Amino acid sequence: MKNIIVQKYGGTSVANAERIMHVAKTVSQTQKSGKQVVVVVSAQGHTTDRLVEKARGISSDANRRELDMLLVTGEQQSAALMAMALQSLGHSAISLNAQQVGIEATSIHSNAQIKRIRTTRLQEELEKENIVVVAGFQGINRFGDMTTLGRGASDTTAVALAAVLEAELCEIYTDVDGIYTADPRIVPNAKKLDEISYDDMLELASSGAGVLHNRAVEMAKRYNVNLVLRSSMNDVPGTLIKEEAQVERLAVSGLSIDRNVARISVTNLVEQPGVAYSIFAPLAKAKVNVDVILLAVGAGELRDYCFTVHKQDIMAACEILEANKEKIGYESIITDENLAKLTVVGAGMANNSGVAATMFEALYECGVNIETICTSEIKISVLIDQRHITKAAKAVHDKFEPMFSKDYTQTEES
Repeated sequence: MKNIIVQKYGGTSVANAERIMHVAKTVSQTQKSGKQVVVVVSAQGHTTDRLVEKARGISSDANRRELDMLLVTGEQQSAALMAMALQSLGHSAISLNAQQVGIEATSIHSNAQIKRIRTTRLQEELEKENIVVVAGFQGINRFGDMTTLGRGASDTTAVALAAVLEAELCEIYTDVDGIYTADPRIVPNAKKLDEISYDDMLELASSGAGVLHNRAVEMAKRYNVNLVLRSSMNDVPGTLIKEEAQVERLAVSGLSIDRNVARISVTNLVEQPGVAYSIFAPLAKAKVNVDVILLAVGAGELRDYCFTVHKQDIMAACEILEANKEKIGYESIITDENLAKLTVVGAGMANNSGVAATMFEALYECGVNIETICTSEIKISVLIDQRHITKAAKAVHDKFEPMFSKDYTQTEES
């Protein structure tokens, strides 16, 4: 590995001039320790939200290419301001956007994926002893147009740069000081983890935990990037995300909440080969992501297909289904946006019986009804009424809390 540190700073960390200068001092200390530094920044504070609102003020259905052209300006502002801050501290620094860096991406506007990164410019700037500040969240497609990588994807930019540069470490700085067993804003007794496996972190990120972009974790695992999440507000050690973690010895490593869930029920279908394909193929073609799927058995040969999508995709999903109604052969579409998903994650589940029963017991004791259940080797997800998600999360976390303590780990090892 090379003597390079990639540091990513989120929107809260660069929200104003004072915080930008605070971050610049942290970056300065890293370079003074003898490291070459690449910094990736998000847009300041709620800049992206404000830009989206500006677009909606013009059009409720803005062209996605033009929306990407607008949104990338947020990160570019942050990058330029950070470079100025570093220069004011006496450092040689340069800000670069995706085109200048050479981040090539697919053409799916608002949700593009990185295809490759040409490192020539980066290497040249590092050899000049520049601190390179990169605008996150963006790429360039084959037509030379700006594309964005999805909300929160500056994490992915940072991990991708760390991978291609063979960096020693990728540090994700945010407003929390690590990965917790649950969101501490919801579950006050949540515990910070010293380390967590890529697999567990990927499940937590994919299930609603907002601390890391799920594609960033997936990429870190694929290229074995040393990844640390820590706070930009203090010097508290963060959480190391790696291939194998101590916490894997436990059945459960944490839980996550996802309020961005909507369920669609496609009713009264005649069960025959190809029915599922006729539903989900057009959704996949339109890039509508489907999560929990349930086949409900009705009277006779009739079946209902129930599945979840992101709330912002529910209108598009319903339009696609209605356009294919004759081919699919359903009677009606029923939607429910008043749900939330609670997920318990742990690589140790596969070898520990009773995890599901423990979770269901906690929900029973706090009087929360389960709408849908989805399981895998390392996770159990339930859909519940969103009004009860906070109560449910606290109850489930309390039930599993003994597993999160170091004393419990030592007892299990002995």
